[in-house]
Amino acid sequence: MFLTISTTGTPERPATDLGFLLHKHPDKVQAFSTSHGIAHVLYPEASVERCTAALLLEIDPVALVRRGKGKGRGGAPDAALAQYVNDRPYAASSLLAVALSTVFKSALRGVCKALPERAAEPLPLRIEVPAVPARGGAELVGSLFGPLGWTTVDVRPVALDEAFPAWGESRYVQLVLEGELRLADALRQLYVLLPVLDDAKHYWVAPDEVEKLLRAGEGWLADHPERQLITSRYLSRRWGLTKEATNRLELVRLAEADDIDVEAIDNAVDNPAPEADDAPAETAETAKTAETAATAEKPVSLAEQRRDAILTALRDAGAASVLDLGCGQGQLVQALLKDVRFTKVVGVDVSVRALTVAARRLKVERMSERQAERVTLMQSSLTYTDKRLKGHDAAVLSEVIEHVDLPRLPALEYAVFGTARPATVVVTTPNVEYNVRWETLPAGHVRHRDHRFEWTRAEFRAWAEKVALRHGYAVRYVPVGPEDPEVGPPTQMAVFTVTGTKKTTRPVETATTTTTTVKEEKAA
Repeated sequence: MFLTISTTGTPERPATDLGFLLHKHPDKVQAFSTSHGIAHVLYPEASVERCTAALLLEIDPVALVRRGKGKGRGGAPDAALAQYVNDRPYAASSLLAVALSTVFKSALRGVCKALPERAAEPLPLRIEVPAVPARGGAELVGSLFGPLGWTTVDVRPVALDEAFPAWGESRYVQLVLEGELRLADALRQLYVLLPVLDDAKHYWVAPDEVEKLLRAGEGWLADHPERQLITSRYLSRRWGLTKEATNRLELVRLAEADDIDVEAIDNAVDNPAPEADDAPAETAETAKTAETAATAEKPVSLAEQRRDAILTALRDAGAASVLDLGCGQGQLVQALLKDVRFTKVVGVDVSVRALTVAARRLKVERMSERQAERVTLMQSSLTYTDKRLKGHDAAVLSEVIEHVDLPRLPALEYAVFGTARPATVVVTTPNVEYNVRWETLPAGHVRHRDHRFEWTRAEFRAWAEKVALRHGYAVRYVPVGPEDPEVGPPTQMAVFTVTGTKKTTRPVETATTTTTTVKEEKAA
């Protein structure tokens, strides 16, 4: 089995950066043992203008049979010859997908300490797979890869025998993909879709395959028009697992759909509706009066109160240029643009999908030229320093820090307070003490499944005081939402103002995670 990944570059951004992203040095030929053979990684070409990495998977047919024990296609006990005479060693399948996840593990996760910016941005890619089994034909291959952002999906059927054209085409195709995608996204697509096209796996599909599928399909599978077929084939048509994966993908799709207000979902947790009591039934007249009163006194959602509090803090600070860090689908950016005093608004998020939705929400394509000059949407990871974040009056981290793993929080702190260093930083986060006031939230549960933590008021203040001390800021605290006398407000907000007295330049605990030189990466 053979696969190549190519990219192009310039002297400022050389194509050989591909070696860093794949964590494989272009000047070396490397071999990796797998359970069914040897995976070789080599570079047929490596220059500033063009770089190609090749993955050659050398299968041991005997090991494949011995380890398979009848699993997968070609492994039936009553077909001994078929176990040895088949396409497994040559055509791209789940064997190649497993080799991809083994050899390019860090690249699949989008991790590159040496060049984090390159790992997070689209690259001009060309991926070639000479032999792909296509159970469904070339049309199916196009329908699977076509919606995923590739500008070219070239599918060429392979003839049964070129010397005898009358025999027709085989069920194999040569696949070439071209376009600008993040390398991690491209590898994840191949990891899922190669076994789907083959419609067979060389190993037993266990329940943990659902999690693998959801991780690899994050950001593209939930909205894919062939989602059902992909899910069913990837999970070897196991009905129970397919149903579980389909249900979870549907929840993701609904949460991200344009016609669903994601904030309304959060508000349902933040402001659950009161339960019905045992009051006597209302007459038509009293019901109409109550409805009118309810309409007139419709409560403001916590999300709206949070945005209002942030806007007030920014106005009080006199900020004109504002960063919305972790902008998501652009609700706060939209609110900032409505106020002309904010002359420059920059929405930053690590998710391309979220930025796409934000652009649609803001109707960027239909903005006037003057309005469009006020807003910028850009992809960046908040746990890495980014020069583009410097030079702004204020930055907002609205419901962001709780989505970051605690060991990564010092890196975010340094990137925002230490490097970008705006004059004002506004941070909001849930107050975990208030969770007991929501009967619909099970005890011990956080408000969102992606929250890595939720802090008490004391924990939040302790963190904020240390950050302010380290980076030369003063900090004040503002309650957001109805303040309970016992457990405080549902949202806690800290407003940091720079004082100029900077105690340290970098948190010690982030030094080993955020500094890796190019020389060290090449040595690895």
